[in-house]
Amino acid sequence: MSNPVSVLTVPAFRDNYLWLIHNGRHAAVVDPGDAGPILAALQEHGLTLTAILLTHHHADHIGGVPGLLERFQVPVFGPRHDGIAAVTRPLDEGDQIGVTGLDLALRVLEVPGHTLGHIAYVRDGAEPWVFCGDTLFAGGCGRLFEGTPQQMAASLGKLAALPEATKVFCAHEYTLSNLRFASAVEPSNTALQARVTVETATRERGEPTVPSTIGVERATNPFLRYREPEIAAQLRAAGKLHGDVAPMEIFAALREWKNNF
Repeated sequence: MSNPVSVLTVPAFRDNYLWLIHNGRHAAVVDPGDAGPILAALQEHGLTLTAILLTHHHADHIGGVPGLLERFQVPVFGPRHDGIAAVTRPLDEGDQIGVTGLDLALRVLEVPGHTLGHIAYVRDGAEPWVFCGDTLFAGGCGRLFEGTPQQMAASLGKLAALPEATKVFCAHEYTLSNLRFASAVEPSNTALQARVTVETATRERGEPTVPSTIGVERATNPFLRYREPEIAAQLRAAGKLHGDVAPMEIFAALREWKNNF
């Protein structure tokens, strides 16, 4: 019987988080953009890598894969349709995976928008997790480099439908800048105001604001709340939206405003 699994936060680059899921002996890494910090963390904690899990093809999420494969002959799980040559176990919506040496079952959600093939990994059960790459951020969402607003909104809807207690392991420390934008588009949201206070203090202590939870995101993230009347009103007041429009036009205008905020 494997020991319980936990998640180790491994900072990389300027604001990336790489995730090591481990049980004290074996580990799986999510989105290793850089091999160096992962190799150091494995050594420091006495862990053996047994799997690599990828969410999408951007270099800051896959750049460390070759270096890790030089040291560990492990399967590379990843999206079937995102153009990652290193993937040996291609995944689609609804697939279930297990990780050697870990008492860990994950299911796959296809969450396109940031890239066309982007996936997320969900752990169900009493302590639910989601590793969502650059689709859902704490207080925000990823840029639409390849997909459409419709795709991103649908992907965020899938993630928002997860249980409120689900821990959201996104890949960047963008929270305070995301919350500044959220406060501009929904200024009367008291849950958001409280979150700004909490997360500002967290960063002042030098601690990560991630993971968040789905419940917190539902209450404070404008990209999950784009149907709220105040958000449309703020978009109109800022000249980003004109007249009565469909919710998807509100979402697209919101994402475009964030791009230039």
